[in-house]
Amino acid sequence: MKKYLLFIVLALTFYKVKAQASLNYASFGVGFSASLNHAYADLKKQDNNKSYAVTLNYFYTPYVPIGLEFQLGTLSGGSSTDRKIDVDGRQFSNAYKALMLHMDVQAGELIDYQGSDVLNILKNFYLGAGIGGISNNVTTQRTQPFNPSYIFPGKDKSINLIVPLRFGYEFKFYNDYGQPNIRLDIGYQHNLTFGEGLDGYADPPTQFKNNALDQYRQITIGIKFNFGGETSYEKEIRGY
Repeated sequence: MKKYLLFIVLALTFYKVKAQASLNYASFGVGFSASLNHAYADLKKQDNNKSYAVTLNYFYTPYVPIGLEFQLGTLSGGSSTDRKIDVDGRQFSNAYKALMLHMDVQAGELIDYQGSDVLNILKNFYLGAGIGGISNNVTTQRTQPFNPSYIFPGKDKSINLIVPLRFGYEFKFYNDYGQPNIRLDIGYQHNLTFGEGLDGYADPPTQFKNNALDQYRQITIGIKFNFGGETSYEKEIRGY
């Protein structure tokens, strides 16, 4: 009888440990991502370019990551020789660096997904926003090719405030304890900048169309690795 009682106690203890473990997650992580960039600045035609980023993540919950992201990439557009591309002969290339702090909220933070296959899929969609700065290093065509007496105003080097707006989907890969230790992210990010630094041109709106914020969008794929700072969550993270 004592052997059976001991077995039951050990089984209940093991079950309790496993159940508790399925609620645990690592609070810290690092992420790596690559993006396809496209600027929306003062010039009519913009090119597609690439950027790369490293992000240090803190997971307030398994569904609320806060990331400090360092990003570098290229933005470009226009043409100094083809007036069909840019009638004024403007052309730029920006080898930029950006540092931004952003937070995402995934649907799993807001819904009860446990036991539902559909909600377990939907729980990984997210919305996010943040703030940061972008350091612009621009090469521009300063002299108008078709009117050499006109010099385009602006700066080749500048720093602008940046506000990233984000949405996407995160695929979670779980270890044996139900912890999401690897995450694959596919997302869209739209970055609003406050200033004229992205393309380096600060043309007066009385002469050129210049009535909107400089901005650029990114289609991103990235991977996150979680480690350290293990803590628990109120719901079973895997959900089934």
